[in-house]
Parts: sequence; structure tokens; C-alpha cells
Amino acid sequence: MQTQTVPNSDEKMLANYVPVFVMLPLGVITNDNVLEDKEKIENQLKELRDAGVDGVMTDVWWGIVEGKGPMQYDWSGYRSLFQLIQECGLTLQAIMSFHQCGGNVGDVVNIPLPKWVLEIGESDPDIFYTNRSGNRNREYLTIGVDNLPVFYGRTAVQVYSDFMKSFREEMSDFLEAGLLLDIEVGLGPAGELRYPSYPQSQGWVFPGIGEFQCYDKYLKAEFKQAAKDASHPEWELPDDAGEYNDTPESTKFFRSNGTYLTDRGKIFLTWYSNKLLIHGDEILDEANQIFLGCKLKLATKVAGIHWWYKSDSHAAELTSGFYNLNDRDGYRPIARMLSRHHAILNFTCLEMRNAEQKAAAKSEPEELVQQVLSGGWRENIEVAGENALPRYDAAAYNQILLNARPNGVNKEGPPKLRMYGMTYLRLSDGLLEEKNFNLFKTFVKKMHADQEYCPDPKMYNHEIGPLEASAPKLSMEELLEATKPMEPFPWDKETDMRVDDGGGFVFANLIKKFFSRFKK
Repeated sequence: MQTQTVPNSDEKMLANYVPVFVMLPLGVITNDNVLEDKEKIENQLKELRDAGVDGVMTDVWWGIVEGKGPMQYDWSGYRSLFQLIQECGLTLQAIMSFHQCGGNVGDVVNIPLPKWVLEIGESDPDIFYTNRSGNRNREYLTIGVDNLPVFYGRTAVQVYSDFMKSFREEMSDFLEAGLLLDIEVGLGPAGELRYPSYPQSQGWVFPGIGEFQCYDKYLKAEFKQAAKDASHPEWELPDDAGEYNDTPESTKFFRSNGTYLTDRGKIFLTWYSNKLLIHGDEILDEANQIFLGCKLKLATKVAGIHWWYKSDSHAAELTSGFYNLNDRDGYRPIARMLSRHHAILNFTCLEMRNAEQKAAAKSEPEELVQQVLSGGWRENIEVAGENALPRYDAAAYNQILLNARPNGVNKEGPPKLRMYGMTYLRLSDGLLEEKNFNLFKTFVKKMHADQEYCPDPKMYNHEIGPLEASAPKLSMEELLEATKPMEPFPWDKETDMRVDDGGGFVFANLIKKFFSRFKK
């Protein structure tokens, strides 16, 4: 861990401090379970530490660790990486990555699910999410097998649970040393709690509405039962919701006065989104029992589906599993579910601004972020976030800073609203280029409310105690009470901690360039 003291820090201003983490490259551990280019990554970690970064985040890939066979775990590559992170004085956020790497925006390496799982899928392809055309998605197992013992006698939930148990046992020394601050439990494609509704590997292109992913035989049977319970045994899964790259108005389901507004549409969308809530709840229950007493927090990532947010049907959100409409909050029930497990809600697209989006996409990332973060705060949970795409510019950093403290800093103590932390996507040669890295260092300092790196989380009210047991299970009725829409908290128009300092940063760079001429 970093051990330097905080020089001349104003303790009241420290209450505004938001820690910054950096995601490591997707392939930092190779498919062969080896730490790739140790010397290079060590130098990069040291640069991050010197920049005041609080820690790093890494995927812990199921496909690598349990690749050789059921319950044959090999943690050697990750032990090497964790040791290096510890030696470099950084803390760690570890993602239990039960998904495939490859096929999503930004995936530059290919790490499939374990070979033995894919082999089961050869004889039973319905273990994978399936669209209406019958295309299988091998990124993540369908929710339909969560509680079916199709993996050599184990259910999917048991498989995830056993993986996490092994992680706790094998990494106990790092856990006891306080290296790990949180365990983010992957709950879907890209590690996000959602359906794989917009796969590039199947031809999806932004801003397509995506497709529902519930046509495997297991989820089909479950919906048939749900329709029967609703006294409509004749109802089938939607056949009028279009294809990946359609617009809402080109479909019967999502168009104005479309199927989504009918009883049949509402029953389906409620079932589809509730399945996600139950999925997350069950796996977080397992995670809570496994890491009970460890000094860390659990976390879950929720995707920022910002396109078509401004359209009445919110089509892209609905296909992803977020039943979010103008008169129904699809995110606060997730926050309420997370609250019982004392888990952090980690949200994406913090850097995006409405003005940067195509008008045709009817995208409103700013309002979406405000809605989701406000919902988390209203449910009394911690919210954290990430940028969705790599950005090195002042506009993106300023937007993240605004979302991190929507009402600015408070010079007399804690701010009115403050995110728990921010994870920057991602460590790369591009980030470390001098011009980009200088601005990034300024961003880190501004996230820290102009304070020096603080090695003691207690100083900014982030002390992590032993993980407490999950609260009693909430009924679906209790969770769905949170669908009642509420006005988001007010946001300032601009951050009071700009990285470009109203032109001061640009001026400083010009001065630096001017004097550098005389050094040659």
C-alpha cells in the first residue's frame, strides 16, 4: 500500500475526495494464465501510483481460471498480478468475470468461457442466451439455467459460487492484507447486469434498438408459466419487436401506442426485467456469504443504455432488461436489491454529454446518469462509476467531475452528494502519452478535491469494515415499489473543479511549450 502522509491537506476539503481507480488491460493475464510483460506493467503501475491514483481494477476471467475442467482452478497468473499490484503500492478492485471477452465495444482480446462449458453448449445450445431468430450468444450463460444442474450436476449459480469460494481461499493472504477494496460480481455480458441485447458479433450497430434475448427453451418455458399465471396461457414471447438495428417506430412493439403499452406487453416486460433482479439477488446472496467478514465491499455494474432514452418506449433499455419508461423507474428496484447486500452500484457512461450524441439516436446520457445515481442515493447505497469509452479530453473529464460531485465541493465538510469512487477505462499506451497523462493527472487531483493522494480512507469517510450479512430477502412487491418515478436530485450546470481551469490549463501548457524551446 502507499504509505506517504498527506502534506498540508485541509481535513474539511478531504471530505470531498473521490478515489480514482484505473482498469488494467483486458489481456493483462493471457489465455495461458501468464502475467503478460511483467516489466512493462510494473512500470505502468508505478506511473499510476506517482500520478496519485488510488488503485486499479482487473477482470478475473472464469475462462482462464477454470479453463481446464470443472472445479480445476488455477490462480497462478492472478497471484503474480496481485503481488505486483501490492508491491507497487496500489489497492485493487477485482471483477468476477463470468462472461466472455470478445464481441463487445473495446474488446481487443478474445477470452471465451471455459472450454468444458462450451462443450456442454454443443449438446445443449439452450444454455446460452438466444434471440428470436435462434442465434445463440456465447458471451454469458442464460439466466434460464441459473438453478438447473446442467453443468455436471451443478447449477450456474453453484458454478459461480464455487469459483468465488475458491478465489476467497486462494487469495486469503491478499484479502487479509487489505489489498482488495471491492469484489465486483459479474452478472451478465461485459460483466454488467443486463441481457446481451446489442451484440456487435451478431451485426448490431449503434444506435440499433437491440433484441430481446429470452428464446432459449428454458426461458421460453418460464415465460409460458408466467403467462399461465397471468390467466393468459395463449400468450407467447414477442414476435413484433423488430431486429437489432431497427428504430422504435419501425416495430409494432416499440412504436407509439405499441405492444409495450398493452397488458400483454406489460406482463412480458415485467417478467423479463424481474428475471434480472432475481438473477442479481441470488448471486449476490452467494457472494455475500462467501466474503462475509472480509474487509471489502461488493459491487455490481449496470450498463448505461443511453440511446433511445428520449423516445417514449426507451426501446434499447427494454431489450437490455431495464423496464424504464417516463412513468416507471427501471433502475431504483436494482438499487433496492443491491441495498440488502450492502453492495455498490457501479454505473457507466459518466463522461458522455448529450451534445456529443447523434440526434437520430435520441440519446440523453446526462439525464440517464442523473436518474440512476439519484436512485442509488435514494436507496441509501454507494454509487460509483466508469467512463464507457476511452477519452483523454477536458470535456470528458469535466463531465465525470460534475457527476462525481453534482453540487460541487463543500469547503466546510462533506458535499451534498458524492460518488463513492470512479474507475477510469483504461490503462493503455495512449493514456500514458505525455500530453494525455498530464491532463489525466490534473483530473485525478480534481477528483481528490485538489488534495494530495490520501492513503487513509478514514480521512474521507471511506473506511471499510468487515462485510456484513445480507439483510432479509425482499419480496418482488417490495422491490417493485421502487418503480415509482421520483425527480432526480438537481445537478449543477458545470463542475467547480474543471481540469482546464477556465483556460488556465491551456495557458500553462503554452508557457511550458514556450520555455521548452530554450531547453533544446
